Amino acid sequence: MSNFIIEDLKNSWNKKDNGLIKIIIINVIIFLSIGIIKIFLQIGGLESLYIKFLNSLMLPANLKDFIFQPWSIITYFFLHINFSHIFWNMLFLYWFGKIINENIGNNALISLYILGGIIGGLLYMTIYNIIPYYGNQINQSLMLGASAGVFSVVIGSATLIPNYTFHLLFIGPIRIKYIALFYVASSFFDITGNNSGGEIAHLGGALIGYLYIKQLQNGNNMGNPIIRILNFFHNSKINKSKDEYSYKNINKEISQDDIDKILDKISESGYSSLSKSEKEKLFNASKK
Repeated sequence: MSNFIIEDLKNSWNKKDNGLIKIIIINVIIFLSIGIIKIFLQIGGLESLYIKFLNSLMLPANLKDFIFQPWSIITYFFLHINFSHIFWNMLFLYWFGKIINENIGNNALISLYILGGIIGGLLYMTIYNIIPYYGNQINQSLMLGASAGVFSVVIGSATLIPNYTFHLLFIGPIRIKYIALFYVASSFFDITGNNSGGEIAHLGGALIGYLYIKQLQNGNNMGNPIIRILNFFHNSKINKSKDEYSYKNINKEISQDDIDKILDKISESGYSSLSKSEKEKLFNASKK
């Protein structure tokens, strides 16, 4: 049975332009690995070693601690120790990541996730070190979880196609711009709560998600450095996927009737049923 699972993972990993699936796989593998390590160290009476190991992967608010574990600005947003935490993060990443991937490509999705995680982490450390309210929490505060990167993808998709509609159980159809607004507002009003560091990171991720799409619509790809670095480590050329085509090519006027017809088609058959030209019309409508 394990061989089938490994083969399935290999097949999923090797598919072209599958950054969304790779990010989810990495998160799940790390989650399972951390859980296994925890069990063995606890059985061996080495729980303190487990805590030390886990802390080294989490992002500290204290800059003095961060200097000795700079890798944590990356590792923290691939790290979860609670099932419900990783489940909801990956579920939201999948839902909203598909919108990004299908419309502007694999590289954009990867860039949004990584930039959101980094900027969210940097904002968390900055706020904790410059605002006195958080001063007494600095030494004890450590952060983990993919939420900042996920928020970047969520807000990015809402900025890209604000009128895209989800059909939610018990609620019905709702446009993603309202979903995004709800989560940003929730994080803002909870920045003094028990998870203040995480909420601040959410806002950082949301900000970069918005800026990334707006800059992309103006012809500036903020994710190019991320993709170049990743491809450098993979010894391959930058993948010129569909997110690298010019966003200034389509200047035709788009009527509201056209947009309404496209939105109706999405409601009836889903976003994947749209043709390339219909997706382009939606993208350009979102720029206005």
